[in-house]
Amino acid sequence: MLPMTSSDTQNSLWHGTTILAVRTATQLAIMSDGQVSMGQTVMKGNARKVRRIGDGSILAGFAGATADAFTLFERLEQKLERFPKQLQRAAVELAKDWRTEKYLQKLEALLIVADRETTLVITGAGDVLEPEYPVVAVGSGGNFALSAARALLDYEPDAERLGRKAMGIAADICVYTNTNITVETLDV
Repeated sequence: MLPMTSSDTQNSLWHGTTILAVRTATQLAIMSDGQVSMGQTVMKGNARKVRRIGDGSILAGFAGATADAFTLFERLEQKLERFPKQLQRAAVELAKDWRTEKYLQKLEALLIVADRETTLVITGAGDVLEPEYPVVAVGSGGNFALSAARALLDYEPDAERLGRKAMGIAADICVYTNTNITVETLDV
């Protein structure tokens, strides 16, 4: 067996989750599947990868290393305490720290965070991306869920129902995604 390289490790990092955010005129839903995989083995089928943070008005989901994501959630909550009700500013400050602080640079995760007005993807490369469409997804099944959600946008006005359908499609295609869906919602 050949030794794993850092690119192998990084590529395997994104296998094992699908996070999807859907925004409609009346609702925001962020959801994840429950599967945690190590290589070709399913380690857990009911993991919770989405949660409410701050005062409960912000929804967040993660793909990547769990401990790293929790560290980033804690940091984001600290930024939100410093910049209350300013998700975008807090996200930019987190991204700056993530990119420049030696300790944080090693953290491997992607975050989707959203409040009533804004949906953002935060990366360790210092990116804070606001999606062009009212749906965004990350993780190994992210492109499948994203494609399905975009196709359903004109036909399903309920964010949670749309997201559950899209996640079901992703689970049918991606072996690293299951149908044990966790959902958090906000009225917008």
